[in-house]
Parts: sequence; structure tokens; C-alpha cells
Amino acid sequence: MRGRIGIVVGFAAGYVLGSRAGRERYEQIKSSFLKAWNADPVQKQVSKAKDFGKTAALALPSAVWDGAVKITKAATRAGTPGQKLDGVFRAADTAVTDLTTSADR
Repeated sequence: MRGRIGIVVGFAAGYVLGSRAGRERYEQIKSSFLKAWNADPVQKQVSKAKDFGKTAALALPSAVWDGAVKITKAATRAGTPGQKLDGVFRAADTAVTDLTTSADR
């Protein structure tokens, strides 16, 4: 019971203290944020981030596809099951390296 009363008192105090600032303060904070967000230096960085994301998104699917093809070829080669498995592991390591390189670019 004691814990519930504490929670109710805490919510009430938070409501009262939070409502004192009111809508005006919220609007002031919002307008300051929008002013900073719409500043030219910030928008230049946002544009750079968008361009980088688009480039990375276009490069990754081809790297994933190439890796899948390498692994499939390694698994279907002639040889013993152990040799095939070793080939798959080598191809997977190469695919991971290629994928990491593509993601870093």
C-alpha cells in the first residue's frame, strides 16, 4: 500500500510541476529545435548522411548476392563432404570480408 501511495504522489507532483511550464514553454522548445534543425550547416550534414545511406543501400545487396553465389558454388563442387565444407567456410569468410568492405565504403 505504501508503494502505491508513493507512485500516486509521484505522478501528481510530476503532473503539477510539468504543467507549470505549460504549452508556451513546449512551443518555445519546439521552435528552437526547428530553428536549429533547419539551419544550413545541419541540413548539409543531413544531406550527406542521406546520400551515404543511399549509396550503401545500393552496394550491399550486390555484395550479399555475390557472397551467396560463392558459397553455393563451393557447396556444389566435386569432392568429399569435408572438402565441400572447407570450401564453404573459405567462401563464407571471403563473402564476409567483401560485405564488410562494401559496408565500410
